[in-house]
Amino acid sequence: MSPRLAAALAALAAAAGGLSACSLGGDDDVGDSSPRDVRTTKVQVVEGLGRRGALDAEGLYRRLSPGVVTVISDFGDAGSSLGSDGGEGGQGSGFVLDGDGYVATNAHVVTEGKPPDTEKARRVYVEFSDANRVGARVVGYDLNSDVALLKLDPAGLKLTPLPLGHSGDLTVGTPVAAIGSPFGERQSLSVGVISALNRSIESLTQFQIGDAIQTDAAINPGNSGGPLLSGRGRVLGINSQIKSASGGGEGVGFAVPVDTVRRSLRELRRDGSVSYGYLGVTSQPLYPQLARRLKLPVDAGALVVDVQDDSPADEAGLGKGGDTIDFQGQTGIPSDGDVVVSVDGRKLTREGDLADRIGRHRAGDKVRLEVLREGKRRTVTITLGKRPEKPPRGG
Repeated sequence: MSPRLAAALAALAAAAGGLSACSLGGDDDVGDSSPRDVRTTKVQVVEGLGRRGALDAEGLYRRLSPGVVTVISDFGDAGSSLGSDGGEGGQGSGFVLDGDGYVATNAHVVTEGKPPDTEKARRVYVEFSDANRVGARVVGYDLNSDVALLKLDPAGLKLTPLPLGHSGDLTVGTPVAAIGSPFGERQSLSVGVISALNRSIESLTQFQIGDAIQTDAAINPGNSGGPLLSGRGRVLGINSQIKSASGGGEGVGFAVPVDTVRRSLRELRRDGSVSYGYLGVTSQPLYPQLARRLKLPVDAGALVVDVQDDSPADEAGLGKGGDTIDFQGQTGIPSDGDVVVSVDGRKLTREGDLADRIGRHRAGDKVRLEVLREGKRRTVTITLGKRPEKPPRGG
């Protein structure tokens, strides 16, 4: 790992208690896996890796590790060279999506700098398990979900695409495996379980990435972009961050959920960028004790704390109220503001739900919010705006 990347990781750990772990793969809406001279992993072979809930680590590694790659990014001048640790660049992981040569990884593996000054690497290389290294271009990157799509020329290569699974029905305790290049150690396997679900982790734009997967499978710097795999060989997420006091993996790693990744990959392939809707509110999760204190007829939702001027929420008339209370160590809680109860008919049930639901939409989409104000329910239809680079919390 380069000195530049190591310094960035250490700074992130000090500021936010987490590190980027510096990978994702093919679905039928991402690419076709049948070009000439390309070997693909058949669906029935992948499904034969193990029973649901079981994990054959040896079999999974043997069959799928050829589809996991090391991604090397060069951010230096045109004459700089990359050494074994990346030289003037950075190193992460990735995985093959299809036989056309598309590869998924984290956005932070192939970019540097914060928006609006983010720049992609000048040169990117993909290294396979047989040590063959080829050049790749960055098709696009999604800073909001920390996902990037690469493209290489598949001619003459043997590619093993990794199929995308689904992250909406996962359970804590499910066995998982991570394959990547921690600290530059290529093709490393670690195993563990899903430790928790529905975590929120930092993106590259200061918006949160919702529904993240927490795992105790060892993840370290260099694992970023690699796949978190189920026992059946499905990609469940892209390994992205670790929470650490020492800078190394301590059993608290996080992956961007594959349902979020799938959306990013689809739009990156089609448009080269990803559009996110924006509401423009700061909100606080409502929980039963607080709801009783505020004498509300619901026990879950998003309590509006602030509304950004000229935002879609402001234009729709959402309000934070004028009076505040202190409760359970929290100060300045609005006592008469609006409470968003549901989005498009789906009730809000936990912290992050409002932001997550809005973030699944594109700018220009219309959403229906059920809003509680002074004990009365009303439905508000709002046309979402374009997500800015720096958000209010919860919007």
